[in-house]
Amino acid sequence: MSKQYETVIGLEVHVELATKTKIFCGCSTEFGGAPNTHTCPVCTGMPGSLPVLNKQVVEYAVAVGLATNCSITQNCKFDRKNYFYPDNPQNYQISQLYLPICRDGHVEIETDGGTKSVGIHEIHMEEDAGKLIHDEWEDCSLVDYNRSGVPLIEIVSEPDMRSADEVVAYLEKLRLIIQYLGASDCKLQEGSMRADVNLSIREAGAEEFGTRTEMKNLNSFKAIRRAIEGETDRQISLLEEGKEVTQETRRWDDTKEKSYQMRSKEDAQDYRYFPDPDLVPVIISDEWISQIKEAQPELRDEKRNRYKEEYGLPDYDIDIITGSKHLADIFEATITHGAEAKEVSNWLMGETMRLVNDSEMDLTDLSFSPEHLAALISMVKENEINRKVAKEVFEKIFKEDVDPKAYVEEHGLKSMNDEGALKETIGQIVKDNPKSVEDYKAGKKKAMGFLVGQTMKATQGKADPGVVNKILKEILESL
Repeated sequence: MSKQYETVIGLEVHVELATKTKIFCGCSTEFGGAPNTHTCPVCTGMPGSLPVLNKQVVEYAVAVGLATNCSITQNCKFDRKNYFYPDNPQNYQISQLYLPICRDGHVEIETDGGTKSVGIHEIHMEEDAGKLIHDEWEDCSLVDYNRSGVPLIEIVSEPDMRSADEVVAYLEKLRLIIQYLGASDCKLQEGSMRADVNLSIREAGAEEFGTRTEMKNLNSFKAIRRAIEGETDRQISLLEEGKEVTQETRRWDDTKEKSYQMRSKEDAQDYRYFPDPDLVPVIISDEWISQIKEAQPELRDEKRNRYKEEYGLPDYDIDIITGSKHLADIFEATITHGAEAKEVSNWLMGETMRLVNDSEMDLTDLSFSPEHLAALISMVKENEINRKVAKEVFEKIFKEDVDPKAYVEEHGLKSMNDEGALKETIGQIVKDNPKSVEDYKAGKKKAMGFLVGQTMKATQGKADPGVVNKILKEILESL
């Protein structure tokens, strides 16, 4: 009988914070600038330059700590982590080892077996390194220090996860908490959220952990899932062959769906940590924690409960809308402009999501104004335009944020609500299509659809289909 194995997983999640400037200098943190343009003597590690802590970094770290049920270290400090690498200009990284800012937290995740608590060992503040760009044409590596000194928090979980599904659920929960707080956009594709996966295998029922490996800098849920499954299979194969798993850092190649050894795993002592002599301890008062707590926005779980109670929306709608802080903001703002909650939900769940998927864009990039969506919903409600026209207008709102009232006026898209004119048009269509009238009288209901279609064509889609059906029935029944 073959052995049963259990996977044990812990994560180190790096999140770039949404400050306008870096952690220890005034350089911009904006993504995508020309190489080495967001730099100064501090973030390029020039001798004699001194770091000054960005207060907003501490506030974001505390906010995330409070939202993940951590205790806050009210007297914390920074340490130097020494290592030599081309993208690390000082040859050390300013981080926190001995007194991290947040400790002993947890978040609840939903799994197939119900709700599960995943422990958070600590959250610490640190600076990001630069970025190496490998130029295969020139066969060399170039360094861009724009990212050097961008503020990070590292969220270190306990080894509480047992599958790729649990890992993805945990990451999604963390991402939403952080996005709702406004502490980071958590765009995995831009590297503002990335995860290192620590994974080991043990026989089912065993209490001791196996030897773990670490896979670094995974920045998509798909890659994380495949890396976990691939590394699990690799470690089980080694154990089945009677070989030992080596503690090491590995790189996951998502294209080849294989991991490769990068280096043997270091311990904390290999980094020669010591307190940073250029930075004073950070004292976080009770009053400061209270201020941060009071400024906390409504998080997703609270929002879901409120939407259910206040708007009576189905769970499916609520999950989709609250699954993006930006989408939830648009939803609420559209309601404040007078639109009904279910109508707003229908437009966001239907046309908005369709266009987002067609454009392959991120929900955080939605830029149309809630006021324009509310105006469009009102125009449909007042029968100024029909739903077919509304969908066409919404596409323009989605792409260019046009004012729907002005756009409809300018392009002559208003509904034909003059029943007298409609009766005349429909009467002529009935007269021109005697075969369809005959078919309708013979019980062929498709004939009605054809006549409605001809009317919509004749009115360039501006007629209200409900009114057309009513008048058409009256005319046909009178024949």
